[in-house]
Amino acid sequence: MTIALPSGTWGAPLSVVPANGTWVETMQDGIRNNAELRLARSTADAGGTSSGRSASAQAGADPAAAGSRDAEREGGKTARVKKARTRTAKADGSSTSVVEARIGHKFSDPALLMQAITHVSALKSGRNRADSYQRLEFLGDHVLGLIVSDMLFQAFPSADEGELSKRLAELVRKESCADVARALGLVDDVKLGAVGLGTDARLRRSVLGDVCEAVIGAIYLDAGHAAAAEFVRRNWTERMRKPRRPLRDPKTVLQEWAQGKGLPAPVYREVERSGPHHDPKFRVAVDLPGLAPAEGVGGSKRAAEKVAAAVMIEREGVGDDNDG
Repeated sequence: MTIALPSGTWGAPLSVVPANGTWVETMQDGIRNNAELRLARSTADAGGTSSGRSASAQAGADPAAAGSRDAEREGGKTARVKKARTRTAKADGSSTSVVEARIGHKFSDPALLMQAITHVSALKSGRNRADSYQRLEFLGDHVLGLIVSDMLFQAFPSADEGELSKRLAELVRKESCADVARALGLVDDVKLGAVGLGTDARLRRSVLGDVCEAVIGAIYLDAGHAAAAEFVRRNWTERMRKPRRPLRDPKTVLQEWAQGKGLPAPVYREVERSGPHHDPKFRVAVDLPGLAPAEGVGGSKRAAEKVAAAVMIEREGVGDDNDG
């Protein structure tokens, strides 16, 4: 007689066992085998989980591994930023090539030139003011002063410190820088925001000196002192040789000349005031006994007085002893 058992009841391949004295032993063997199988599976599962946790803990406890992963992430970010800058540089290069040709310098980083001609009003909301020309203007102002000082030192070996300082002040003042920017055609290149039609023209003129200094700063950062010096010498040498105005205050020169002639001090009088309150124009005349009056116009009384004195100086042939 045989007894049929369901297959796999204890996880063992049982189908039929003999119906004699050995069937109990067969069942005990099956139970024992099944228990050993389950114990083996449980041990394997526990070992796998423990080993996974151990590996995770080891990785988390290893600062070198964590640092390596952080470095990889940062490297990815840096690569993306470099690609973005490359695209920006290519775009800037195409839009600044005309300006580069006029100023005589090809930028390795066109973004510097773009920044040098960007007024703070043109920045998009949320951008830092440092993205405008202001920081480059600060740098360019000092680079210009150093280069022009060296030019003056070499060009006027007999001049004393006082004369060199006056010549330097004349050459690096905002008006002189604005003249250079105007000669280079930078007026229409300045990037402004929406400031109104009338204000736009006035603002462009008022910031030309700043933009010129910013361009010098940009060239210095892009290619070093030699390139900046070349730009300054090309645009300032003629101005250095031929100052546009007396190196001393015209009113002082005229007064000293009058005293040397035994004349009283010049008298200045306002002839006319015109223009709106925020942008007035003054016409002033200067009088000396025995001489026809000379007139000058300026944005302030003092400026108009200087112009009037300069007109009389030129007309009367008054020499400036310090004018080299």
